Amino acid sequence: MEEDIELILDTTKESMESSLDHLNKELTKIRAGKANPSMLDGIMIDYYGAQTPLAQVANVGTLDARTITVQPWEKATLEPIERAIINSNLGLNPQNNGEMIIINIPQLTEERRLALVKQAKAAVEDARVGIRNARREANDEVKSLQKDGLSEDRSKSVEEEIQKFTDDFNAKADRILDAKEADIMKV
Repeated sequence: MEEDIELILDTTKESMESSLDHLNKELTKIRAGKANPSMLDGIMIDYYGAQTPLAQVANVGTLDARTITVQPWEKATLEPIERAIINSNLGLNPQNNGEMIIINIPQLTEERRLALVKQAKAAVEDARVGIRNARREANDEVKSLQKDGLSEDRSKSVEEEIQKFTDDFNAKADRILDAKEADIMKV
């Protein structure tokens, strides 16, 4: 019975950690006015008929704080890369100079900064939903163990431990949001 409880607690913690990992990945896609190669992570290129991540067909880097460069390994992929960046809904305007693609990151307006903060808050809320789902699943498993003979006192203490995980992970999500919001609003 105790091994089952440990497994439930470990699984719950891992699930909540994966929610925060996903949150961090989502927040790196939200640009804060600085050029960051990870902004292009989700872009897929049509590479000889197969959808391939941009990082597998080109070297993505930054020239300075406002410029991303994409240096493809084959010149034939310049056009598909440029098309994929335009179609990515990131609001970026790539320039193809025949050798590489250069993307200038424009200065953010106040209105755009507020929209990005709103987007960040939505990502944090998604993470909180994942954390709550992990808590619900763990509590359901504890209740099923209780039906199988787990004492009510032990069941309550495990549920309290699960709630403590939930509170801790929600606080971490809030700290991540505060840091991202400060980063976005910094001019």
